[in-house]
Amino acid sequence: MSKVVRQEVVRGDLGEAPGLPLGRYRWRWAALAVLLVAEAMNLLDATIVQVAAPVIRTDLGGPDSVVQWYAAAYTLPFAMFLITGGRLGDILGRRRVFRVGVAVFLVASVACAAAPSYGVLIGARAVQGAAAALVIPQTIGLIRAMFDGDEMARALGSIGPVMGLAAVCGPALGGLLTHADLFGSSWRSVFLVNLPLGAAVLLAAPLLREDRAARRPRLDLTGTALVVTGSGAVVYPLIQGQDAGWPAWTWALLAAGVALLGLFGVDQRRKSRHGRSPLVEAGLFRHRGFPAALVTSTLFFAVLNGLMLVIVLHLQLGLESDVLTAGLTLLPWSLGMAVASWVAGTRLVPRYGPRLMYAGIATLLTGVLAATAVYAVSDPARYPWPLPGALAVCGTGVGLFTVPFFTAALHRVGPAETGSAAGLLNAVQQLGGTLGTALLGSVFLGAADPAAGAQRAFWASALLLVATAAAVATGLRRPSPDPAR
Repeated sequence: MSKVVRQEVVRGDLGEAPGLPLGRYRWRWAALAVLLVAEAMNLLDATIVQVAAPVIRTDLGGPDSVVQWYAAAYTLPFAMFLITGGRLGDILGRRRVFRVGVAVFLVASVACAAAPSYGVLIGARAVQGAAAALVIPQTIGLIRAMFDGDEMARALGSIGPVMGLAAVCGPALGGLLTHADLFGSSWRSVFLVNLPLGAAVLLAAPLLREDRAARRPRLDLTGTALVVTGSGAVVYPLIQGQDAGWPAWTWALLAAGVALLGLFGVDQRRKSRHGRSPLVEAGLFRHRGFPAALVTSTLFFAVLNGLMLVIVLHLQLGLESDVLTAGLTLLPWSLGMAVASWVAGTRLVPRYGPRLMYAGIATLLTGVLAATAVYAVSDPARYPWPLPGALAVCGTGVGLFTVPFFTAALHRVGPAETGSAAGLLNAVQQLGGTLGTALLGSVFLGAADPAAGAQRAFWASALLLVATAAAVATGLRRPSPDPAR
């Protein structure tokens, strides 16, 4: 009897949640809604703050680079602790870690809203990112514990539309809340919006079944420390170098970060050879397809996050437009992405498969070049009215690319490695977004003229997209036969 009970705890019980007045199956869909709200809350927090960042800088002061840090301080710890957060769920129980992550996220949101200085706000944002790394990895595991067969496919398929809706709402909501200045809260309301969402998630969390791995992995604390320190040493000079005038210490720190990341790779390979639990599974790198997918993700999401920041900076700092205008300017991008994602998922991917990624990159590149032309011919002192049309093309390209990308990236990964591969892809996505914020933000801020800075950032994005296409071609190339098989 004890073995049966233990198995239900580990794998997830499909029956009625104890103590809850719901039917045998209905509680699972209510539990799914809890997970989706948590997912949406984290994505909303990342996009909603990006629009409000220039207003926050005006209020709290600080150098230009703090605008980049308000995004990077969230995405960097999110990326670095994502895999460790997933393993904590395997060890301690996914529901338990999920609830702790949501609770810490709410406390950090209150700290952000009450921050008296930009240093405190950046620190609270870092705590938010680390808390998100505890929440997000548990979603897939909890869904798999609650659903089987076709129902699980339906449940997993609901994540995409919810994420698309959050992406659409984020920029517009950030601009609307900040512009409305509710009760004199100004930008602080963009963090307070997390409170009702997070409170609802915590109140409904008993709907979730506890679930953990049957064989508990070990935490790779050394690997985590190396990758966090190395990534931070790379990102910090990329953001601060412009304000500091690129002194020698910025280049030395950048070199040290690259060396630490190299040492991380050596450490992971050594642990894999000795049968220990590395942070990154070495088996994922047997074929070139998955490493190429990691490079593709880094480059693509660097363009995505970096360009959105540049657009907001140009509108609010360069043209002195209000925050609502900035949010509404990004709305065509978000709408184009949402519509294209739906069309790609329902019609195009089944017909064209991973080749659709090329169409996505080409469409995004067309939008980027169109925006560059808009900046070239528009009056630098006036709002560039053709820009929203170019951004709609950009968003369409993003939607066409992302849907086939994740399917293709995991195509050659074995079933036992899927969870690790998905976690690593998500981590690299966040890291790419951080690097894009640092790199393209610095390109913009380093120009004397805001319009020229925006043009330079868009040209840099075009070069990154060409490199992205090359990485896609490498990943889609047929692998050579494996003699060991």
